[in-house]
Amino acid sequence: MPASLAAPGLVGRVLRQARGWRRDLWTAGAGAVVATCVVVALAAPLLTAVEGQDPFTYHPDTLDASGAPAGPGGGIGPTHWFGVEPLTGRDLFAVVVHGARTSLGIGLAATALAVGLGVAAGATAGFLGGWYDRLTTRVIDVLLGFPTLVFMIALGAIAPTDLPRPLLVVLVVGGFGWPSVARVVRGQTLSLRQRGFVLASTAMGAGRGHVLVRQVLPHLTVTVVVYTTLLVPQMIATEAALSFLGVGVPPPTPSWGRAIGDAVAWVSTDPAFLAFPGGALFLLTLALTVLGDGLQDRLAPRTADRTADRTADRTADRTADRSGPREAR
Repeated sequence: MPASLAAPGLVGRVLRQARGWRRDLWTAGAGAVVATCVVVALAAPLLTAVEGQDPFTYHPDTLDASGAPAGPGGGIGPTHWFGVEPLTGRDLFAVVVHGARTSLGIGLAATALAVGLGVAAGATAGFLGGWYDRLTTRVIDVLLGFPTLVFMIALGAIAPTDLPRPLLVVLVVGGFGWPSVARVVRGQTLSLRQRGFVLASTAMGAGRGHVLVRQVLPHLTVTVVVYTTLLVPQMIATEAALSFLGVGVPPPTPSWGRAIGDAVAWVSTDPAFLAFPGGALFLLTLALTVLGDGLQDRLAPRTADRTADRTADRTADRTADRSGPREAR
């Protein structure tokens, strides 16, 4: 084959590999950011002990007469690394690192609940079919079209005061997050149900439960892992939105969402109060989203790339076969 004819396929493969390396770098960077946030959340008491502060102590001496932090940058200094909170004087660094515990803990717990319910409902509906599938599909459609945020706000307002608020947020956010998972899992299960190994197992007398657990669910692992990674930032953002609106985790528990909500009134006089919790929330959700996209590219079968490679090679071969005799003549 002439080099000029093989070049397009080779160049295409090189370009695709370069894009893959670039995506891998982004994925690795996002994974590093997520790992750093997890370490910060786990080591929050140690980090605040190094600074010599905690998120529950008020420091009125750091505020001016209007309640705003005294000093430049919202009171940033050797004693308060991120400055202090307006009106209370609480150390903002302690609020942010302990707020990572709240956001990550609630986000991961709500994601686990949503994924568990969604996989159970979607896999059984797609595999069993019939009236159960129709009923589950209708429930999913209703919940997907339901104004969940309004209901969450109303439920948070009327919930009993003795119910732990973090547990309530996990149940509400996770309980309304499973329909999207169930829809994706159901679609994958409908496809797997027609595969040869499932039909063969059924024909050999395997029970439905055995086929579902041993044959279908293992093939859903990649889909569930990727979707879970993409769902975590949504759950964290929902918790932050509820806390921003005042129906999430109650004070004085540190929370990024409530800190952002309180900072809105002070953004003109103390922008640092919004920059640190808002930047932390933005960085974590962005890193989780990029990590989920990278895992999807890495774990999902790259049939498109392989098909493009084969098509390019076959085109080059056919062109070489047609041009070979003319070159000989």
